Amino acid sequence: MNMSQAVGARPPDGSPVRIGALVPLTRPGWVEAGRHLLAGLEFAVREVNDAGGIGGRPLELLVRDTAADPAKAEAVVDELAGLGVAALAGEYHSVVARAVAARADALAVPFLCSSAVLDALTEEPTDRIARLAPAQSHGWRVYADFLLRAGHRRIAVVSQPSVYWASGTRILRDHLAAHGGSLLELDASVLGPADVCDELAEQRATVVLLLTGVPEPAVPIVTSVRSDPRLADVTIGAPAGQPEFSEWATLLGKDGTGVPFLRYLSEQYGALGARVERELHVQLGEAPSFVAFEGYDTVTVLADVLRSHGTDRARIAAAWPHVDLEGTRGRIRFSRTPGIGVWQWAWPPVQVVDRDPTDPDRFRVLHTG
Repeated sequence: MNMSQAVGARPPDGSPVRIGALVPLTRPGWVEAGRHLLAGLEFAVREVNDAGGIGGRPLELLVRDTAADPAKAEAVVDELAGLGVAALAGEYHSVVARAVAARADALAVPFLCSSAVLDALTEEPTDRIARLAPAQSHGWRVYADFLLRAGHRRIAVVSQPSVYWASGTRILRDHLAAHGGSLLELDASVLGPADVCDELAEQRATVVLLLTGVPEPAVPIVTSVRSDPRLADVTIGAPAGQPEFSEWATLLGKDGTGVPFLRYLSEQYGALGARVERELHVQLGEAPSFVAFEGYDTVTVLADVLRSHGTDRARIAAAWPHVDLEGTRGRIRFSRTPGIGVWQWAWPPVQVVDRDPTDPDRFRVLHTG
């Protein structure tokens, strides 16, 4: 697909309503997540247009690749604003979404963030930005509760320098400490896989959490931990959801199973979720991740707002508190949540799941929050 492709044809009898879609489609972005996010966005646009569009006008998706680059994303926001989009949608990487939100707010363009979870999506509270994904502080506390209920108290994290990873480490440390747990921090930019294994053995950690990118350095760390007899009883975890996508299973095979991670799906779909799951499965050629559902729900919300409040940017931004509709994973409503400066769906469903060691393509739900 051309990275600047438009989804939705322009008919002779009406100009399209344009939405700018920001998606990581090339490295170093998480390309597989971007592919699923775009699939959900595109599928929802087709459904909107099949149902008559927005007051008879087609909905058009202007797709732009962010490549996990905040500076590139800011330039894309400027471009899309100049092209007259009614709103912006998408993005997966939190550091990129934060840059998008800041630039969109400055240009008075409404932005519905699909997948990024960093609490501080904006420096200051704003009415122009809304988010579907749960805040990191919410989801990662659910993950910490899962670890505590499983009896873990000596927990290590292997992380790379990043605002997102640092925020996650802080959330985990504070929540674990409040419940008698401790957190050992290991720097993946300094320690190699063998060094990580030595530290885990010496500190008698029972869990190591990967706050790193895939495939490097996560894959070699997993391989080293799995092959170290000293660490046979150590649980590997990945709260950011790295094992959700097929690349993980392809690269690690059985070593990648039994790694608990966060995802934002319902344990049982309603009629809408089940239908979307079937259609996206066909479109993607594999089971859709939670990111694909976030993409679908994003366009569903925006279409509802555009139909009820019009295409004026100020009116769209004013509509967030009035959203009340059924999404693929539950009823979507936005509210003001303490500590979060944007309109927030509080909350999508949160699960801790892993890949079944007896069937790596099957996910087991271990905990819900």
